Amino acid sequence: MDIFGIPIQAFLGQLLLGLVNGSFYAMLSLGLAVIFGLLGIVNFAHGALYMMGAYVAFVALDSFGINYWAVLLIAPLVVGAVGVVIERTLLKHLYKIDPIYGLLLTFGLALIAEGVLREQFGVSGQSYPVPEMLQGATNLGFMILPNYRAWVVVFSLTVCLGTWYLIERTRLGAYLRAGTENPALVQAFGINVPLMVMLTYGAGCGLAALAGVLAAPVIQITPLMGSNLIIVVFAVVVIGGMGSILGSILTGVALGLVEGLTKVFYPEASSIVVFVIMAIMLMIRPAGLFGRES
Repeated sequence: MDIFGIPIQAFLGQLLLGLVNGSFYAMLSLGLAVIFGLLGIVNFAHGALYMMGAYVAFVALDSFGINYWAVLLIAPLVVGAVGVVIERTLLKHLYKIDPIYGLLLTFGLALIAEGVLREQFGVSGQSYPVPEMLQGATNLGFMILPNYRAWVVVFSLTVCLGTWYLIERTRLGAYLRAGTENPALVQAFGINVPLMVMLTYGAGCGLAALAGVLAAPVIQITPLMGSNLIIVVFAVVVIGGMGSILGSILTGVALGLVEGLTKVFYPEASSIVVFVIMAIMLMIRPAGLFGRES
């Protein structure tokens, strides 16, 4: 059976690949949206934090024998702790000035992280095995579905929707939003706003690291893996709306699917289709699909 002259297996395979990429886009853009929406920081170090999460997984297995399931918890905690140190020592001085300073600082931090890991591990890349429980594939009749890729999609979307629910539908999320809009008033009610801001940045960094762990068995782990992805993720955030958490999730998944389908019908445009959509969106609705007009 063919779809527009393309074998259905090839069509669905690219659709699955697009869904997997979309899951990574969604999780990374979610972390960016959380940090920008609640703290107003354009976190250009997000790609480096994603890369660090993958390297934590690699080092944990290679040097300490810590398996994939444990590192799903360990890597976000380690990289989140690095984020807390960055926020307390550097970013806290930039909240009340132009966001461009935060972007330049985090861009510099990303270059430092890439340089350090390139010196330590080289640029050839390391491989990370698929966990034994998720090896193999399931025959759905119309296509073969790799078990690990199915896990990535389900787990990523669960984390993304859980984070959205926490921020938009719980009392803790209400405190977070209120603390960024009127910190003096929230602090008057006895809530430690600086601690809340610090943990929010750490949580956003942890989400990037979690995406890195999920990506480790799928791609080669290299110091440049984050910089290769972060520009696309920023485009996703712009299209969805800067600071819109739900917009980042939905747009990330949708653009991953669009990118996958473009590889089927017009492969030459697959690397630029996201940026073409971003350019059109900026002309039609600069605030993004789910952003609020200023």
